[in-house]
Amino acid sequence: MGKKNISYLCNMKRNITIVKVGGKIVETPESLNRLLQDFSALEGEKVLVHGGGRTATDVAAQLGIETHMVDGRRITDDSMLRVVTMVYGGLVNKNLVAQLQAHGVNALGLTGADIDVIRSHRRPLRNGVDYGFVGDVDRVDGKRLASLIASGITPVMAPLTHDGEGSLLNTNADTIASETAKALAREGIEVTLVYCFEHAGVLTDPDDEESVIPLITRPTFDQLKADGTISGGMLPKIENSLAAVEAGVRRVIITRADSIGEDRGTRIE
Repeated sequence: MGKKNISYLCNMKRNITIVKVGGKIVETPESLNRLLQDFSALEGEKVLVHGGGRTATDVAAQLGIETHMVDGRRITDDSMLRVVTMVYGGLVNKNLVAQLQAHGVNALGLTGADIDVIRSHRRPLRNGVDYGFVGDVDRVDGKRLASLIASGITPVMAPLTHDGEGSLLNTNADTIASETAKALAREGIEVTLVYCFEHAGVLTDPDDEESVIPLITRPTFDQLKADGTISGGMLPKIENSLAAVEAGVRRVIITRADSIGEDRGTRIE
């Protein structure tokens, strides 16, 4: 191989696609299977980040544990922490890993505690609300994660982090995806972050799949939030999307699960 070709290969920028899946997708076998097929077909290096909140809520109810949410965030006391650890780190994560292996993807399930990849601190009181064992991310080890991905492994990341002192913390999956994207971007990697769920994008009318907002910027988000067009669980999703773009992530898209390989949905800039 000539010097010119060697130089070209050395200067090639890595591209990694991070797909965050949540909502009803991970709880519905048909939609999940379609998502995993499409994810497996994506070219190049990739990461899957998953939620599973509905399953956690169902399991908690079966155990007699009440679920409390504030602005789309789950209050996590001792009992709920045990539930989300079982559901996110076990039931959902390992089923995804097993199914990806069946699709020919060499997947590895991770929480933030595994290989110390994501460390967080317990969220302090916010507007008088005690969120319990909820983690706000301090750092993602992008270098270690990039090295793992380069070895041919596809991480499947659960929404659990740790504080470095022996405690797991429930951490919003959208935040996991955003912080992972930012950490990999800091390693000089071109990152595409795709948030996928059961809708075609961010909608002005939740009952109209044609009402997709094609582009959201910081100013338009502030307006849509103020007038109530965007609320609930969509708020942290877009906040994390904007933070990722502002930190150097190349592209962020919010779209339907069956469109992850296409340029459709709501683009965040």
